[in-house]
Amino acid sequence: MLAKNFTLLFYLKKRSNYVSGKLPVYMRISVNGSRSEMSMGRDCEPEKWNNISCRRTGTKSDTKEFNAYLDTVQSKVYQVYRSLLETGAELNVENVRNVLIGVSVRPKMTLEIFEEHNQKLNQLIGKGFAKSTLTKYKTCYDHTSEFIRCKYEKNDLDIQKLNYEFISEFEFWLKSQKSCGHNTVMKYLTNFKKIVMICVKNGWLTQDPFASYRMSRQVVKRSALTEAELSKVNGKDFENERLNQVRDIFVFSCFTGLAYIDVYNLSRQQIIEGINGEMWLVVNRQKTDSESRVPLLPIALEILEKYEDHPQCIASGRLLPVLSNQKLNSYLKEIADVCRFDKTLTFHLARHTFATTVTLTNGVPIESVSKMLGHSSIKTTQIYAKIVDRKISEDMSILRKKFV
Repeated sequence: MLAKNFTLLFYLKKRSNYVSGKLPVYMRISVNGSRSEMSMGRDCEPEKWNNISCRRTGTKSDTKEFNAYLDTVQSKVYQVYRSLLETGAELNVENVRNVLIGVSVRPKMTLEIFEEHNQKLNQLIGKGFAKSTLTKYKTCYDHTSEFIRCKYEKNDLDIQKLNYEFISEFEFWLKSQKSCGHNTVMKYLTNFKKIVMICVKNGWLTQDPFASYRMSRQVVKRSALTEAELSKVNGKDFENERLNQVRDIFVFSCFTGLAYIDVYNLSRQQIIEGINGEMWLVVNRQKTDSESRVPLLPIALEILEKYEDHPQCIASGRLLPVLSNQKLNSYLKEIADVCRFDKTLTFHLARHTFATTVTLTNGVPIESVSKMLGHSSIKTTQIYAKIVDRKISEDMSILRKKFV
């Protein structure tokens, strides 16, 4: 079916100095409001031209031959237009004209569109998007590029080749060749789907390759420190001063729920006096740009005061001397060994600990926890914050008394 915004018109084109005589016949093609004109190499007397049928009037053989030629051109234009629709090439007057005059239309390529998306995203860093978002799309681009080379032995792929088979094979390749976990693969495919939807919404793809593809994530059991483990690591005095420093920053996150990047960027301006007269943290999370408002508990305040005059903090204007995420996690493994924890200690574990051990276990409503974590939906908080057995036991004890 041809789009409603496609029109074709034959007409006589008058010259500026025209007085009388024959006029050249032109064809005007309009697509999405853009026009292109082409000479038909024919001319006609104005008095013999029908402006309604856009054909020459008469019954003589030369008139029939004249009109048959225009019919043939019109049929070819419609054929070209349908071909562009079917192949997914961009629908514009330039492409229609190019095919008519024998110039091949270059197909839309997957990685070219992906690269253009990433370039635009790069210009939006700090304007609603974090640098980490660009990093994820770049990684997805690299995996997509490598997959296309491995499977299709090409440096790029026509978007018309994107179908259900491509998606499912890409998933299998990420798991088998890149050893990615299921949820990690789903994140890559979610990023790739955005590129596919750019093609669909622009009309370059007539069907969504993801339409029949089910993207589901496996429920992950979130680990957190227990109250005893948190107390042990907080009270431990390490011989290595660097471990003490890393421990303090980790514990600070356990009592504020801040992610690594937000702790790293924490500044004096983000500490305010709350409505209760206590000190609060007000942070726009870098990952989601959502606001996180957290009343500072005594332990968190003590840690901030401890590093108030630290040289690194004074030089950087930040509140805590935070190392790189990689180094922090490396030192946290040492801390776990010293404390003899049977779980992997990572900095993000502190955020889980705040959600469960520090807040929900102690009766803080999930709505409040969600706000402090900077989540836009309580569903996200429910993924982070499992209700531990102690809280369930306390809730059931209250219910049990009602039935006594």
